[in-house]
Amino acid sequence: MNRVVFPGALSGQFRAPASKSHAHRLLICAALGHASVRVSCDTFSDDILATIDCLNAMGAKITHEGGTISVSPIFANGRPDGACHLYCKESGSTLRFLLPVVGALGLDAVFHMEGRLPERPLHPFDEVLIAHGMHIHQTGAELHVSGKLLAGSFALPGNVSSQYLSGLLFALPLLPGSSTLTITGALQSASYLAMTEDAVLNSGIRFSKSQNVFSIPGNQTCCLPDGLAAEGDWSGASFFLCAGVLSETGIFASGLQETSRQADRAVLELLSRFGAEVRAENGGVFVRKSSLHGINIDAGAIPDLIPAIAAVAAYAEGETRITNAARLRLKESDRLHTVAETIHSLGGCAKELPDGLVITRTPRLTGGTADSFGDHRIAMLAAVLAGGCQQPVTVLGAQCTSKSYPEFWQTLDQLKGDSL
Repeated sequence: MNRVVFPGALSGQFRAPASKSHAHRLLICAALGHASVRVSCDTFSDDILATIDCLNAMGAKITHEGGTISVSPIFANGRPDGACHLYCKESGSTLRFLLPVVGALGLDAVFHMEGRLPERPLHPFDEVLIAHGMHIHQTGAELHVSGKLLAGSFALPGNVSSQYLSGLLFALPLLPGSSTLTITGALQSASYLAMTEDAVLNSGIRFSKSQNVFSIPGNQTCCLPDGLAAEGDWSGASFFLCAGVLSETGIFASGLQETSRQADRAVLELLSRFGAEVRAENGGVFVRKSSLHGINIDAGAIPDLIPAIAAVAAYAEGETRITNAARLRLKESDRLHTVAETIHSLGGCAKELPDGLVITRTPRLTGGTADSFGDHRIAMLAAVLAGGCQQPVTVLGAQCTSKSYPEFWQTLDQLKGDSL
């Protein structure tokens, strides 16, 4: 599907979609419990549907109606016969969270991957799991897994995906023996790991933590409280918040928690640093255009924010320099390349660096055609950039936004307002 976005700023108000990061964690904890629970979630992105499908294949019974997900856990339904076929689609979270859980449950499984997911790294995660009893080998877009994960001492570097660490926090409490999990070096995505810690602690799991070492007793049982809700998604909402600072009338967002563990709540601080008007009011956040200027950004803790922030940088006076962003090359696309290419294709100025970007303001972008590269965040970047272009922007492969934000285009239409 291609989508034509006409010039003109956005204005009005919208409600943030549910956070897929939070929903993944709630659903996994619910599926590992011993009693049926309900989880409130009003957004069913491709990634969340992938996690639901995989948990069902592992033995859970999960259904959803409206904004309520009903979860009958794996332990209540018995182990599946034969190998589980787990269709992750393009969801790295689904794969990395569930890989050690499959081992903890002693299941044979085949993970089926799509898009760039088969190319995205599992090293050194796979080696750590293999050293603790699992058998893992990849054939094309399939990852074959067998063997029982064994308790013991686990160590992973902190500068790789925190999803590896989160997967072990789900799995290790289920094992018969106690384990330790050591994070070596600096932890880059601390907030995402903290979100996992909160989810398992809310499920009755106990562990101790001293500096970068988790001590995790075995033989534990998850008990997620009934009726928890997935919080609003700062990552998805950030695109419309960034669009709001390009608007004279501004945008109001509801459904976001300023105290959230989500790293991408930092979008408010970044927009303020750009010079935008940002304020909390009426249980939400209001943003509006002001005199925007370029800034320096360390992307180490906020890689998912960079495509949205790049739209602001393209219209901010002077130069914006983004560093410590090499991990963006390992996302659904090589985002350092595709962000720069998207800005270039619409008449802007962006220079790709080995671990970052330099984006320089162009008086007015021309518009034209922007390839999504099959990446949901690149499609949303192109849509936000279109607001300030001279001519309409055709976004190729626009359907990829369903990976994280299936209502994105509907919300964009709702917010169409005055011209820049």
